[in-house]
Amino acid sequence: MSNQNAARPEDGGDPRLFLQTVARTMRVLEAFGSRQVPQSLAELAAAAGIDKSGAQRICYTLQALGYLERDGVTGRLRPGLSVLDRTFDFQRMHPLVERAFPVLAELRTATGQRVDFGLFDDLSIIYALRLHSRMETFVATLIGRRLPTYCSTGGRAAMAFLSDEEVASILRRSELKPLTRYTLTDPAAIIAKVEEARRDAYSFTEQEWAIGEMAIGVAITDASARPVAAIHVAGSLAHWNAKSFREKIAPLAIEAARAIRG
Repeated sequence: MSNQNAARPEDGGDPRLFLQTVARTMRVLEAFGSRQVPQSLAELAAAAGIDKSGAQRICYTLQALGYLERDGVTGRLRPGLSVLDRTFDFQRMHPLVERAFPVLAELRTATGQRVDFGLFDDLSIIYALRLHSRMETFVATLIGRRLPTYCSTGGRAAMAFLSDEEVASILRRSELKPLTRYTLTDPAAIIAKVEEARRDAYSFTEQEWAIGEMAIGVAITDASARPVAAIHVAGSLAHWNAKSFREKIAPLAIEAARAIRG
């Protein structure tokens, strides 16, 4: 996938334009991604790889700007309301997300299932829109969640539009660890699922990242036929079998993807 963002110095970017202070600030914010609870200053410093004094200045500034706030009970730090403002900005200014929403809303009505829209980001798919069904877990309704490309339905749908060399590169650079006992981690088995997605024009997973859930993924490509996003429709094994789910849902998801691309 072509990345239009500026490259880091270690990736061949211009070191004269790279601000280490900004990078350290972002690493502090990124440190919350590995924890589900508020963190102390020392924990943030360790996670960001900076000294406690530097972390204190960064956290003070972020707190003053509303990007961090202190938990009223523990006194520890957590992301602040200003982070949500930037999430809002991203969604309203991303043309693909805006174009996808009405199509996904129609797909959600037609299927009665949870419908997600994820953006392809090399080793992961990050959810930008999530239209949940009536019975969902809290995490399943949140945008911004990342799933590994190698085991997610949308990720495999995206890989179906990449060359064999690019697929091999993703698998080589990914940490192939099981999320459930059904997760495929053998590269040959994953490649076989990518080949299946190329043949069928959609990918299918069953309980690979959530027990009791199956999903269909269809890639969204740009004008150069490169994958940029994917539709993901999830169903419960309590209500569907794999054959009926694929027969009913796949054509609807494929048509929705065509509408977004169009």
